[in-house]
Amino acid sequence: MTNWLDWGYFGIFLLMVLENVIPPVPSELIMSVAGIAAGQGRMSFPLLVLVGTLGCAVGNLFWYEVGRRYGYERLRPAVDRWGRWLTLEWEDVEKLRRFFHRWGGITVFIFRFMPIGRTVISIPAGLLRMPFWRFLIYTTLGSAVWNTILVGVGYWLGTNFETVDHWIAPVVTAVVALAVLAYLWRVLTWKSRHRTDETR
Repeated sequence: MTNWLDWGYFGIFLLMVLENVIPPVPSELIMSVAGIAAGQGRMSFPLLVLVGTLGCAVGNLFWYEVGRRYGYERLRPAVDRWGRWLTLEWEDVEKLRRFFHRWGGITVFIFRFMPIGRTVISIPAGLLRMPFWRFLIYTTLGSAVWNTILVGVGYWLGTNFETVDHWIAPVVTAVVALAVLAYLWRVLTWKSRHRTDETR
């Protein structure tokens, strides 16, 4: 599970880019295990935080750009057609737009600490045309804090390398599984407000 440490700092950077493009790749595992290596004197704590944060920023820009190119204006047909699977309606999108224009920066910052959500938040940021530099600053700050925590935990655990390597992976898997189950439950129980109104 930890052979990727042989790739060095470039490997950490690449994995963190992928973590933000493909949500199931867990930063919790990548950065905490790298932090253990730092605790053992094999890697540098500050450099790990730096390359991990750069990887996060680059990876987040991918989905931000996807959202920006797609555009808020073209979103409504997709919501009308796939609303059930997205578990939202156009009214929800409008609420999100108003919320994001007011609290977008701090929202991006907070979502950097959430599994899967830290990737997903880049899409509405792009769709709603959040200013590029504002998005980059908040996502970089959030990533730096999160990566510092993860590397710090690994560094503190230090020599318990093998134990933690086996312990973190099941926890991350459980978190992802819970997120998937929560989504499936929402899809199965979701009801369109328009259809509800029509039946009254």
